[in-house]
Amino acid sequence: MLTTVKKGGERQTEGREAGAHFVEVFERRLKRREVLQGLVVGGSALVLAGLGGCGRRSDAAVEPVTSLTFREIPHRLDETHHVAPGYRAEVLLRWGDPLFAGAPPFAPLAQSGAAQALQFGNNNDFIGYLPLAADSGADKAEHLASANSERGLLCVNHEHTRPHHMFPKPGAAAPGSTPVQIEADMAAHGHSVVEIEKRDGRWQVVLDSPYNRRITALTETRVSGPAAGHPRLRTAADPSGRKVPGTFANCSGGITPWGTVLTAEENFRHYFGGDTRAIEATHPREAQMHRRFDILQQSRHYWQRLEPRFNIEREPLEPNRYGWVVEIDPYDPAAPPIKRTALGRFQHEAATVVAEPGAPVVVYSGDDSPDEYIFRFVSAAAFDADNLENNRDLLDAGTLYAARFDDDGSGRWLPLRHGEPGLTAADGFASQADILIDARLAADAVGATRMDRPEDVETNPVTGRVYVSLTRNTERAATDAANPRARNLAGHILELSPPGTDGARDHLADEFRWEVFVLAGDPKAAGADRGRYGAGTSEHGWFCNPDNFAFDPRGRLWIATDGFVDFGVHDGLWAADTGGPGRALCKHFFGCPRGAELCGPCFTPDGKTLFLAVQHPGDEEGADFANPTTLWPDFKPGMPPRASVMAITKEDGGEIGA
Repeated sequence: MLTTVKKGGERQTEGREAGAHFVEVFERRLKRREVLQGLVVGGSALVLAGLGGCGRRSDAAVEPVTSLTFREIPHRLDETHHVAPGYRAEVLLRWGDPLFAGAPPFAPLAQSGAAQALQFGNNNDFIGYLPLAADSGADKAEHLASANSERGLLCVNHEHTRPHHMFPKPGAAAPGSTPVQIEADMAAHGHSVVEIEKRDGRWQVVLDSPYNRRITALTETRVSGPAAGHPRLRTAADPSGRKVPGTFANCSGGITPWGTVLTAEENFRHYFGGDTRAIEATHPREAQMHRRFDILQQSRHYWQRLEPRFNIEREPLEPNRYGWVVEIDPYDPAAPPIKRTALGRFQHEAATVVAEPGAPVVVYSGDDSPDEYIFRFVSAAAFDADNLENNRDLLDAGTLYAARFDDDGSGRWLPLRHGEPGLTAADGFASQADILIDARLAADAVGATRMDRPEDVETNPVTGRVYVSLTRNTERAATDAANPRARNLAGHILELSPPGTDGARDHLADEFRWEVFVLAGDPKAAGADRGRYGAGTSEHGWFCNPDNFAFDPRGRLWIATDGFVDFGVHDGLWAADTGGPGRALCKHFFGCPRGAELCGPCFTPDGKTLFLAVQHPGDEEGADFANPTTLWPDFKPGMPPRASVMAITKEDGGEIGA
């Protein structure tokens, strides 16, 4: 997830119905129900499910009960990373590391598109691990069934770049603006598939692996599903509307049980520029949606100098080809990436899959922008666990839903289906393709609940409950004194419970229950900014701006943050039980170097390795290529700070967190 001072779309309300915001729903709920806990925020009672207390414990307090046995690290902010005592944190992959035998070494002063296409990309985000069986002749089903935790494929998104950190200033020109730099910039985006193997207790990259692969902003990508071939996806470069050059702005993602990776295109808006007024007469719907996505006249990059299609005045339909979920088969390097349009177009933050044999597949995703929505996709066909190839196009047909949260603690998934009230041709949706291309407008039309920047959406593998990170919303103003958080600076985490019991939740049901799991922020802050956690959370256990999640094999929640530096503390990783006496008692496990956010926590199947993505180290005000605030992770003269994937293991070889 790319943090900015002001996220796009915060004031873009054109075409939006007056649907409720989650904070309004939350406040009404508090007024409706009996107060179950003695917790108060800003003068109003705040119900947090299952929390027995909050804030810093006193020295005389009884030692809290939690299944997490590590000794947590303190809050700090410095040039390097930190991990809990008893654990080893090693850099596995860095921006620019060669991924192929014969690939050139990283040369920060002589970057090129050709070299970068053979090297690990920049600003790593989502990480997925898929096992490789010991038998090199195994097929995909055998690889997946092996659950091998010492050899596998690491699948990593490269979300974005910061040109002023990536390149030296070329004379009077802006960093990243020369043709050679633009080519390198485009090649640094996308996705990497890398074979890794644990040898003598240490993870290593297998350079000669036939699986290793780079997918960049120029890799040909197919389009499938209801929007494929639609006139609004047809451009001068592709009159068919079925082929797209590349994928970029790849934030979080997911893994399917049939052995593919889903990578989510998020902040694609930053790569386009132009004046929407210039296309108002010829493309009014595009002008409206480009404003909703906050496409500005000047993009953050210079790609339109090489590729005029990134100028919306030249190619008004080009942005419609981005903002999708892209499916990649890491076990087949020859398979093209496929944009699955049935999952809708918005600023996808995640694509978390829930699948049971013989039942439709569910994919959860958040739209990472203030006042946008949480989505669910349900496939039309069922998951075939006996023949994985039968699932190849499972995500091409189904129903997209947007979430509504009600003030009695219930919620409902609202179908975004053509012909439903508000979603007809008379409402501006000529077909299902229009609904998917403009999923935000469709969610507006059905009355879904606007949220505080939905980030990751993950399911607990033990209980089946769903957890949503709402990272922040700095633009919303208070409308009444009882509103618990007018400007949600620190964010919060929701827990959604589909019908059923833990371990047997029905993700196909249209109804759910919801609770607030954590209100992030300092537990010693005043009023509405005060954080709320499980009883016994220490002075180092609080955090701000939850972003990505992971669950370990025991069902414990691991929380990565992005934006804690605004509170004077490094971003990093916290962990908590989701049930029992340690519910929501958060402990601080890992801290990033200054200027970095933490992304993509991912466990091996045995829970003994935790992969972490440290993104944009040294990204601080006033810093650039020539003036870095840290040289992490190399700390070598002439080598800039580099985004990196780290492998965390326990010194005794045991399970992480145990």
